[in-house]
Amino acid sequence: MSVKLNNHAYPIATAVSILFLLIYAFLGFLGITLGFETNESVGDISRWCERVSGGIFREPSNAISNIGFMISGLLMFKVLSKDKEIGLKLNQFHGMTPIAILYASAVIYLGPGSMLMHGTHTEWGEWADNLSMIMYIIIPWLLNVKDMGRWSVKRFFFVYSSIVIVYAISRWFFGSGLGINLDLFGVSISLWIISEILYRFWTPFLRWISGLLGFVVAAIFGIMPTEIFLNLHEYWWIILFWLPAVLSYRAPNNKRTYSPWFFAGMLTYLLAFIIWLQGYPNSPYCNPDSFIQPHAIWHLVTALSTWCFFKFLRTEEKIKNI
Repeated sequence: MSVKLNNHAYPIATAVSILFLLIYAFLGFLGITLGFETNESVGDISRWCERVSGGIFREPSNAISNIGFMISGLLMFKVLSKDKEIGLKLNQFHGMTPIAILYASAVIYLGPGSMLMHGTHTEWGEWADNLSMIMYIIIPWLLNVKDMGRWSVKRFFFVYSSIVIVYAISRWFFGSGLGINLDLFGVSISLWIISEILYRFWTPFLRWISGLLGFVVAAIFGIMPTEIFLNLHEYWWIILFWLPAVLSYRAPNNKRTYSPWFFAGMLTYLLAFIIWLQGYPNSPYCNPDSFIQPHAIWHLVTALSTWCFFKFLRTEEKIKNI
């Protein structure tokens, strides 16, 4: 049964994506799924700059732009299906492997998740958006520690599913900080960079100082070390910077080619982050009535970065003599 599912993964993903859009439109026209954020009404400026609409999308541009993620993920499925047709399986990102399917599916779900937030302005829509972000961002660093920790695919999926389920429940009941002041998305970005550098340059010494790289990543996104150490009760999660070190007890069996796709992915994501900062009310580039919204551009550029990282992961190959 799983073989048949893999053979039809691309058309199934396409059908599910189209079905989601149809159901969203149908329920939106009926007004069943639409709401308003606190102290908000039609005509107000949303927290992401765009003026709130009375149509099926509360933020039309910011919602519709999420189709970019769906297109990116479907293109991944298309590439993977072609791999399978010609019998190509160089690594876990060639052909319809479980991990490749997971990655492409997570990218697709970034679209509906974010669309539900920007389109409905409901608390459950925001929950769906946050969940989609976590379902994507934990994949890269878990893949890295999977290889360096010698995990099986089964163990990888168990850990991945456990994190997603615990996050989903905690986010629903306790809000964005999960009740423990933890921004899992932000921490996962640091864990990805830390584990990626370990993956490329693994040594016993680097393994145990690798957590210090997390402070560099935090600084890039505006959290300086001085702020962290003056507020350790708030930034207690810095201890997680050493999680890759604990889990990655051996050098990886594989190597990856970082140029151009990894660097392209990082540059496009940083560019998207800069654009994201402009998508707030009263910012210089905020025009609530324009169809061109900074936050919508953020979605499109970030969708491009997921494609770049997909191409990067496909460069993985076995290290000889291991």
